[in-house]
Amino acid sequence: MKMFPDARTRRRFMVELLLRFALNLLLLLSPLYVRAQQNVDSSQANSGHNAGHPASETSPDKPGSLGSPYVELDSWIYPAIERLSALGYIHTEFLGMRPWTRLECARLIQGIGDEIDSGGSVLSQASQFQMELEKEFRLELDALDEGQNRVIRLESVYANLMGISGTPLNDSYHFGQTIINDYGRPYEEGMNSFGGFSVYATAGRFAVYVRGEYQHAPSVPAYSLPVRQAIATMDENAVLPPTPVASTNQFQLLDTYVAANVANWNLAFGRQSLWWGPGDGGALLFSDNAEPIYMFRASRIAPFRLPGPFHWLGPMKWDVFYGKLSGNQYPPRPMIHGEKISFKPTPNLEFGFSRTVELGGVGRPLTIGRILRSYFSVTSSNNETPATDPGKRTGGFDFNYRLPFLRNWLTLYADSLSDDDPSPLAAPRRAGISPGFYLAKVPGISKLDLRVEAVNTDLPAAGSAGGKFIYWDSFYRDLYTDKNNLIGSWVGREGKGPQASSTYWFSPRNTLQLGFRHATVARDFIPSGETMNDGSVKVEWWIRQDLSACGFVQYEKWVAPVLAPIAQTNWTSSVEVTFWPSSWHK
Repeated sequence: MKMFPDARTRRRFMVELLLRFALNLLLLLSPLYVRAQQNVDSSQANSGHNAGHPASETSPDKPGSLGSPYVELDSWIYPAIERLSALGYIHTEFLGMRPWTRLECARLIQGIGDEIDSGGSVLSQASQFQMELEKEFRLELDALDEGQNRVIRLESVYANLMGISGTPLNDSYHFGQTIINDYGRPYEEGMNSFGGFSVYATAGRFAVYVRGEYQHAPSVPAYSLPVRQAIATMDENAVLPPTPVASTNQFQLLDTYVAANVANWNLAFGRQSLWWGPGDGGALLFSDNAEPIYMFRASRIAPFRLPGPFHWLGPMKWDVFYGKLSGNQYPPRPMIHGEKISFKPTPNLEFGFSRTVELGGVGRPLTIGRILRSYFSVTSSNNETPATDPGKRTGGFDFNYRLPFLRNWLTLYADSLSDDDPSPLAAPRRAGISPGFYLAKVPGISKLDLRVEAVNTDLPAAGSAGGKFIYWDSFYRDLYTDKNNLIGSWVGREGKGPQASSTYWFSPRNTLQLGFRHATVARDFIPSGETMNDGSVKVEWWIRQDLSACGFVQYEKWVAPVLAPIAQTNWTSSVEVTFWPSSWHK
């Protein structure tokens, strides 16, 4: 009997074998050739395509073993740095691989003043961004100069009050979400709230970070019997009992971990969030749509180059993790690991390959052999038995590119996910995709930007109907969820739709944003289908240097006959106040 009886399976095998060989070869070569503390500066100094880059932006990492915590994914810092990058003032950021450490952010803003002049509206805006970022990372910039970073800092104390009038959506694996990319915080109709703090300490190569908050959400009745029967059909599970959702009153740790910098690799253990994608609305492979998960993570802080024939790939970064998912029932206690590698062959182009595997859980005991197979197996899942199954493997590919002739205006990007193939590049028609563009300045209104994205997991591929393709597996029937929230894109299974936002930058910290989101879900997945439309306004304002406020209003209308016979609407309004204390030095 032939191992691969059909041509398609043979092609998939060969593509995965070649990709896996290249990935493992790079993994083996990188530690052999990368000197400790090496950054991309020496390569850029000798590379023609990087001529004109400020050398200080990627200067030799004199204190290369200093520890540093990650910047939270909901921080104002990422949009500010991304806008500077889109305007052409930062060249070495890796947008598809976040979060970044504070020292990494400090390196990005070092030297950008050499490219910023005081004349012109856009240039004066860039100067404001530079000054605000230098204020934020003053301690890290001093640490890079002095080689020491003993700091204890109460980073923030915050409180949020949110009211929802009308019935919201709160089931990302089936019917979607009213509130997205919010660390999986609980919410229901009525008054919701959370309040918390973040604190960190660094000493030498070590760092500790803690973010905790108290969360409240009202109770909600159980789904009706027809809805529970529909869910059972969607997931091929037993009908759930009519259990109401109790009100939530809990203290919850978000990102909380210990970390150590070892030769420019940040090794962190604890609860952590990831964002593996270039977009702003949602990452297909990993986002902060769910709670941070318990994981061990090894992330390259400063990019480096490979020698010889791999030199043309440009600066590169690695990110790998191994963690556990919580709240799953089918099966309980699964594990997940992921690997991502990104390259910047030119200052204007970044592309990355990623892969995750959900494995283990009740019924699939973890063994050394199973774990090794999850990393190195190149056979199709159809050729595996329960005893040898390496887990549910998912591939990803993303890129972002600043377009020629519009370098400082327009950035094009895309995120993609393959469910049954080694990479989205191997079978584009079978891949979920989320393309988008970012216009850093609207002609005539330099302080206004525009971002438009689309996402599609409702594919024309054979066998993709019934919600049983992207974010689905016949064994892992809570695939890609943590406590019932998708760790991938908010659009979920067999969904598609656009998302757009436009931000007016009064200053780097003070912004007004208008947003719109639309999604439809296939009728063969949800009986009679589903449609959702959201419109929102968000204002972020710093009242003074240590006090900020954020106001958010959203109107949503959704139609899902399986949930309600007529269209439903809801209003969401929230106010958040954050105090940003000073730092204490030791």
